[in-house]
This record gives sequence, C-alpha cells and structure tokens, in this order.
Amino acid sequence: MRVIIKKNYDDCSIWVANYVADKINAAKPTAAKPFVIGLPTGSTPVGVYRELVKLCKAGAVSFENVVSFNMDEYVGLPHEHPCSYWHFMHDNFFNHIDIKPENINILDGMAADLSKECADYEQKIKNIGGIDLFLGGIGENGHIAFNEPGTSLSSRTRIKRLTKETREANARFFDGDLEQVPRLALTVGVGTIMDAREILIMASGRHKAEALRQTVEGGVSHMCTASVLQMHQYAAIVCDDDAAGEFSSRIVDYFKDIEYSELDFD
Repeated sequence: MRVIIKKNYDDCSIWVANYVADKINAAKPTAAKPFVIGLPTGSTPVGVYRELVKLCKAGAVSFENVVSFNMDEYVGLPHEHPCSYWHFMHDNFFNHIDIKPENINILDGMAADLSKECADYEQKIKNIGGIDLFLGGIGENGHIAFNEPGTSLSSRTRIKRLTKETREANARFFDGDLEQVPRLALTVGVGTIMDAREILIMASGRHKAEALRQTVEGGVSHMCTASVLQMHQYAAIVCDDDAAGEFSSRIVDYFKDIEYSELDFD
C-alpha cells in the first residue's frame, strides 16, 4: 500500500482527479471494452468530481466509454430525495460529464427485494469483468463504503445496518437531524472492493487522522475495515497533512521520500 501526502484538501482533489483521468486515458476504453470505475459519495469526493468535470469539459478526459458502479445507497430514499446518493451523484458529477446514462450503476434503496438487488449488483460487476479502479473515502471509525467495524473482510454487496456514529457523521446532510438519517443502507462489501484491480482511497481532515493511522500503521482488523487495504497489491491512500496528523514522523518521512507523480507499487 502506498500513501500520498498532500498539503491540503484541494491538492488531494486535484491529484486524485488527474490520476483518475490518466488511468482512463491510458486504458483507451471503447464501448466493447469500457473502463470500469467504482465511485463514492459524501463530502470527501466532491472536490475530485469538481476537478474531473473541469477536465472533461476541457477535453482532457472523456467518460463516454466509462462504466460506473457506486459504493452504496440509503434504504428508503427515492432517487429524487435530495439526500439520496443517486441525487448526489447526478447533481455533483453525472449531469456535468459525457457519461452514458445506461453506464451508470447505483444500488436501488427502494427495490422491492433488497437482497436480490444486492445479488444482481454483484453479478453485474462480475459480468462486465470487474472494476478497474475503485475510488473511495474512509469513515471516522475506519469504515470503507458502509462496511462498519465488525464487518467480515470477505463480505459482498448486501444490506447493512448503520452505526449511530456513522449516522451522526452523516446527519449534516439531513439538516443536522439524526432521526432523518436512514438506519439501513445497501453497500458493496469489503470483498467486492478488494476484487478491484486498483483501489484509491482519499482522506482529508484531522477528524480522519486516527482512522487513517489504524489503517496504515495498525494490523489488519475487521474493526477497521479500511486496514484490509494492506493486503491489496495496488492500493493507495491520498491524504492531506491534517489526515496524516497521527502518523509517526518516521512513517510520514518514509512516504514523502518515496512519493512519485505516478504510483510505483511494490
């Protein structure tokens, strides 16, 4: 696992957006062989989406032959709900780029059979040949997607009950009202994420520092699901100085010493 440490959130967003654009361009995707990307929601990726929109409008990258799979969706929120992840993705990203609507995949939290919805999602990822690059964030308790502490590290897409801590962190999107935050969500599993050929996780802010320290310096544990990234051959974390604030100085010095503009995994 590699760690890229940037000065601030904006620098992280620009770096990640350019890295994603370079990966798409290098793949030279076609309709028959698209580039498949996993995408997150929440406040962390907003800057990345903003930069990718700029790159797309400038002609520096095209999403015409990109297929996306979002990480998760709340149960019980229709698409038009302003806090649904379907709405978030279209408002912040999809409505502003040249991606084909049929290439957008988001779990349906209003599906009549939620278990079938999850199983079908897993199968659709498998049928397309897997995910080339999974972009994500990390929660304050070390979760990735909605894989809360205690989640099996081999889990697949499923229904997940959200912890109070996660709901409290997301209440800011619901006018600060915890009771409005759904208690259930559909989420890809840890195993689903780990199947991706490459994983890129972004973290920003001092409130993510302890989770990031456990992810990088701690042992692999189902109590910090992001720590499983240590077991992936091509996983990287891009964080700002604040999020790196709990790392030992030795770790910071090491990763800054080996940093390259293009990731060099070994």
